Amino acid sequence: MEKYFTRLGDGSAVWMTEEDIRWDLEEGMKDAADRGRIPELTDDEMQRLFEIITHPEKTVSCERGNEGVVTFDAGTLKLPVRAGIPMDRMATILTHERALCSDTMELCTTDYSYKSIKNFVHEEAMSMELAQLNSIIPIFYGAMPNLGQYTKPDGPIDNWSELLPLAKIPEARAAQEEAVEHAARDMVYISSIVYDSGADGINFDTVGASGDGDFLATLKAVETLKNKYPDMPVEIGMAGEFVLGMHGQLTYEGDRLAGLYPHQQVKVCEKAGATIFGCVINTNSSMSFAWNLARTVTFVKACVEAANIPVHVNAGMGVGGVPLTNTSPTDATSRASKAIIEIGKADGL
Repeated sequence: MEKYFTRLGDGSAVWMTEEDIRWDLEEGMKDAADRGRIPELTDDEMQRLFEIITHPEKTVSCERGNEGVVTFDAGTLKLPVRAGIPMDRMATILTHERALCSDTMELCTTDYSYKSIKNFVHEEAMSMELAQLNSIIPIFYGAMPNLGQYTKPDGPIDNWSELLPLAKIPEARAAQEEAVEHAARDMVYISSIVYDSGADGINFDTVGASGDGDFLATLKAVETLKNKYPDMPVEIGMAGEFVLGMHGQLTYEGDRLAGLYPHQQVKVCEKAGATIFGCVINTNSSMSFAWNLARTVTFVKACVEAANIPVHVNAGMGVGGVPLTNTSPTDATSRASKAIIEIGKADGL
C-alpha cells in the first residue's frame, strides 16, 4: 500500500496511507464545521486538499494568478531575533524588500507591546521616517495590545487572573474594564505618532491574547484612529481562533465578544474600521498536518465568505495548519499557503 510523506502537528515527519490522510482530512474539516457552526468543505475541495498534501514535490506553490499578498507580524524581529542573523532593523527591511521580494514589511521593537513602546515612541518615529526614506514597499508599525501589562506590579491595576480564583468576579471584571481604557488610549497615542512620521499603516497583532478585554481595547483604539485618520490602513491579527471570555460580558456595537470565531470576529473588526483582518486557526500538535490543514481551510473559507475586507491568514509556527515548531518545514508551510489561498480563497498571508 502506497504511503505519502507528510507531517504531524509538531513537525515530526511521518508516512501515511491515502486512507489515513483522507480520514484525517474529513475529521479535521468536521471539527471546524462543528465548533464554528459553519459549512463543511465540498467533495471537490476535499479532493483538491488531498492532492495538495500528497503532491510529490517537496515544496509546492500557488498557480499563476492565485498569488496572495504578504503582511507581517513582528516583521523586523524575524531575521535578527528569530533567525539569529546579526543585522539591524533597516537591513532587515531592505532584505525583505530587495532580496525576499516581500509585498510589505513591519517595523517593530523587541518588546512587542504598545505599553512598552510609550517610553521611546519618538525614537520609533524617527526610525519609521528613516525606513520610509530608504524603502519602497509599504511599511506598517506593529505591536501587541497585551492587556496584561497593565496589571500590578508592571501597571496600576489589580490582576484579574489572581482575582478570579478567589471568586472576586465583579472586581476582576472591573479591573479588566479599567485596563481596556488604559490600553486603548496608549494604542491611539503611539499609533498616531508613528503614523504621522510616515507609517503606511498600523498592525495590532495577537489581539485577544488576554481575552475579550484585550479585543475590546483594540476595537476601541481602531475606532478612534479611523475617526482621526479616515484613510489609515489598519490590520488586526488575532491571537486565537476563539475569543476567551476572561470578562465574559464585554460587547462592541451590540456584539458579545467572548466566544467569537473567525467568521464572526471579522464582522466586529469591520465595524471598528479595520482594513485587513488576520484570522487565526490554532494547530493541534498531537494531530496530523492533514487534520490541521483541513480544519484551517474550513474556518478560512467561512471567514472569507463573511468578510468585506481582505483576510490575511496567520500561517506559521503553530497557526494556519502549520506545525508547531520554531522553524517550520517548507514542505508543510508551502502546502498550507497553497491550500489557504486556493481553497480557502484568502487574500493573503
